[in-house]
Amino acid sequence: MEIRSIFCNISPIDHRYSISEHTLFDALMPWISEEASIKACVKAEIALVLAHLKMRGTLTPALRDALEKAGDSVKPEEVYAEERKTRHNIRALVNVLKQKAPPETAPLVHLGATSVDILDTSLSYRMKHVTQEVALPELRKLELLLCDFAEKEAETPQVGRTHGQHAVPVTVGFAIAEYVSRLGKSILEIEKRSTELKGKLAGAVGAYNATAMIVKDPEALERRYLAELGLEPSEHATQLVEPEYLLRLLLEFNTSFGIIANLADDLRHLQRSEIGELREDFASGQVGSSTMPQKRNPWNSEHVKSLWKAFMPRVQTFFMDQISEHQRDLSNSASQRFIADYIAGFCMAVRRMTGVIEGIGVDKERLAVNLRGGGIPGGVMAEPAYILLAETGVSDAHEIIRAITLSAEQEKTSFADALAKHPDVLARIAGKLADLGKIPRNPSAKDALSFFEQPERYRGLAAEKAKALAKKYRDTMTVQAP
Repeated sequence: MEIRSIFCNISPIDHRYSISEHTLFDALMPWISEEASIKACVKAEIALVLAHLKMRGTLTPALRDALEKAGDSVKPEEVYAEERKTRHNIRALVNVLKQKAPPETAPLVHLGATSVDILDTSLSYRMKHVTQEVALPELRKLELLLCDFAEKEAETPQVGRTHGQHAVPVTVGFAIAEYVSRLGKSILEIEKRSTELKGKLAGAVGAYNATAMIVKDPEALERRYLAELGLEPSEHATQLVEPEYLLRLLLEFNTSFGIIANLADDLRHLQRSEIGELREDFASGQVGSSTMPQKRNPWNSEHVKSLWKAFMPRVQTFFMDQISEHQRDLSNSASQRFIADYIAGFCMAVRRMTGVIEGIGVDKERLAVNLRGGGIPGGVMAEPAYILLAETGVSDAHEIIRAITLSAEQEKTSFADALAKHPDVLARIAGKLADLGKIPRNPSAKDALSFFEQPERYRGLAAEKAKALAKKYRDTMTVQAP
């Protein structure tokens, strides 16, 4: 076997990320490495032999144990060496396994199967397990951290933003609760899709031609074969398992990937110098720039976005793999191998985002400055002024308040100061504020203006929604976690 320096590998996943994220890499290897692919195919071949023995009533615990030991002894190097002769990967694997299996079972190895009965089934087996044992635990950890963050900062005032402009107040927890909700639903969908992956033992065209020559009930043999692997049969098969089972799982992965990239983008923008509301953890010896010593770049959030850019376009290939001429062609045989890269890239992004959320800091002073500032100090309170004025029966309330905001802008004063110059308008608004219990009964102009000088008081249900969503998805993830 050739020993190669890790730095001679071509894919960044196999050098840069296998070093920096070695625990995650080690968790992925048993399911999506080339060794894992070969071992899963061996496991499928052993499952087929066991199914034949069960159908014949000749399976014993000793024979099962001997077959499993034979499967464990198959090395990727042996299969690759045999493939140089056969020019066929599954036939090479079969030849190697036949030599190691108990002699009385060797004729049953691959009996009645076509290559894709093994390949598609083993791929479903691997994708089910990498999803449930690696990807979902990583996602749940991130989701629970987001729940904690949303709950912790549920009451922390923040200016809302639409179109890159200040809108009306929210809270930091409410902003994060968006991602709690979006990612939480996607995690549940990934869980569901992972349980729906299928396998097959239906032969070269899916009509059970070969197995119908061996057993009276080919579908019973198929069910026993797949049960050994924790799978169920595809409802219909050609030489291939219906591709939509795997496609739907991968598409939901990409949905989660997009949500995480969106979160990364929001966090990155909130760390801009002119905003500065959040800050990624920065180690004491960390360097932000090779030439500007003061830099503290949001590089982890940017890294997540960059991984999404690299892997999101792979979805096009997933869709293209739906297409196969008649009962099968080989046009997906190479492209499907790169699903492993996608799963690895996705899990690396989730792990990186988890690190961001674990170390994220909140600057409450900057949050307060931004909330009260903007183009017109206190201008984010124009909406409640308009709503309250309209509630008094003024039909052109929106235009009246818009004119006041324009005067504040022109005079470079605050919205509250501009509003104070319109005592009739302020009096109407004050009455409604008193009715709502926001200010005392029989309010003075000062009482009314105090509301507009404290934008954190105008937050709707932001805090309540943040807490409710955090609880809902924390409970959901706790129940779902293995």
